[in-house]
Amino acid sequence: MDRAEFVTNALAMLVVVGIITLIGNTVGYDAGLVESIPGIALIIAIGIVSLFLAREIPLELPSFAYAIFIAMVLALPFSPTQEVFLRYTDRISFLATATPILAYAGLSVSLQMDRFKQIGWKLVVVAVFVFFGTFFGSAIIAQAVLSFQGII
Repeated sequence: MDRAEFVTNALAMLVVVGIITLIGNTVGYDAGLVESIPGIALIIAIGIVSLFLAREIPLELPSFAYAIFIAMVLALPFSPTQEVFLRYTDRISFLATATPILAYAGLSVSLQMDRFKQIGWKLVVVAVFVFFGTFFGSAIIAQAVLSFQGII
């Protein structure tokens, strides 16, 4: 896939995700549609740049790492872009991004069903232990912190 085709496909995917996020942000969090567009545009721009960097830089870093780095640099307290960047992206609810991300994850998993069938019941056992461990680990940490603070 050449660069132009890659950028076109990535931009199309990010615009679709951006539109779904805008709808979720407007409906679920009562954010104004027009006021949310600059924030989504910034997030899409960061996404396209990070996808491009992950493809072109010969490091084994995922595009997500580049996106985090770019957003962090833009939001640093001493960055000249901080005020504008945060003003626009603060209008986007983090949870509004969950819908397209979870939809993408579901599609990715469904495309790997043959591999899951090969793993079989072992995957279910590991998943149950991970879920329980995460839940109880979080509960223990929350209990300790809240007890230490005297809240409970």
